[in-house]
Amino acid sequence: MTINVMVVDDSAVVRQVLSEVLDHAPGIKVIATATDPIMAMEKMKVQWPDVIVLDVEMPRMDGITFLKQLMQTRPTPVVICSSLTQKGTETSMQAMAAGAIEVVAKPQSGVKQFLQDSSNTLVNAVRAAALARMNRIRTLPPTPAPGTKPPPTPPSGSMGSIAEARPKLSADVILEAATGGQSMVQTTERIVAIGTSTGGTQALEVILTALPRTCPGLAIVQHMPEKFTASFADRLNRLSEIEVKEAANKDRILPGRALIAPGGKHMMIKRSGAYYEVEVVDGPLVSRHKPSVDVLFRSAARFAGKNALGIIMTGMGDDGAKGLLEMHQAGARTVAQDEESCVVFGMPKEAIKLGAADEVVALELMAQLISKSR
Repeated sequence: MTINVMVVDDSAVVRQVLSEVLDHAPGIKVIATATDPIMAMEKMKVQWPDVIVLDVEMPRMDGITFLKQLMQTRPTPVVICSSLTQKGTETSMQAMAAGAIEVVAKPQSGVKQFLQDSSNTLVNAVRAAALARMNRIRTLPPTPAPGTKPPPTPPSGSMGSIAEARPKLSADVILEAATGGQSMVQTTERIVAIGTSTGGTQALEVILTALPRTCPGLAIVQHMPEKFTASFADRLNRLSEIEVKEAANKDRILPGRALIAPGGKHMMIKRSGAYYEVEVVDGPLVSRHKPSVDVLFRSAARFAGKNALGIIMTGMGDDGAKGLLEMHQAGARTVAQDEESCVVFGMPKEAIKLGAADEVVALELMAQLISKSR
């Protein structure tokens, strides 16, 4: 079945390049383009698209206002195509909270070359959006203003968060680092590893905002472009009782803290004596992603074993399925999100097929499950 797409962007270059990239992809057809949401609404009276690729900063009506109206009248999968500026990334997070399915980054300059080089990302985002079950999309509250949440007090002995990422490594070296190395030191410290993709921004918000400060430390991979994860973590930090931050190399995994892998970097769980920390490294794609859930889960299997809880959630593809199986085989408790609460039942489905999941759990019960695992 053909996926009919509408592109809404005030840049003629972006509209042209996006149309060319998407039209060349099998099973995708751009049926219309528009310079702003007002024009888009007129064209949608003629033919309604299956997926809308939407800019957020446009004249006459901004993308957020349009998206909110769309979600209230006729929910339609939307892929946000936004700039890498601070304003652009923050606005994109508002769009994700308002119901957007995916976010694709575009730079302020060299847009044409960038979009052509990122054609696979664009095509995969549109295909994932077309699979989304819109009745599972949750519109979430706006981001609180800065300063509305006092910074949490780190537990005694916590590591600083200003650390440099490790040098770029090959895929083989990354996987070896995630699955081999030092022997385990006995500890009872519990940690949680979560992997998610399409629909995960809303799902993670549901979970993290429901967790108490006494919850185990979390390490999270959400498929998201570089620069966007910092804004995503900041939003969640303002909304949550726990501390949420974009991970930096050597950050400690501590109770009441969630570390989100930076976009464009892999994140691994490591041991430092009786404590856990993360290692943030550059390198090629693993399981077609960076950050990769498989990298996170494999490292959790090796360095945390039965002390870990692994959770694979909504998303397209199979990233994390094999890694969750390794966690299961290492004695960790493993959980897959159920089909009913997933926006896209891809990653959990693949994990279940492999026999990697001990349990299949609804999104609404995840926070309670995590809290009880400490």
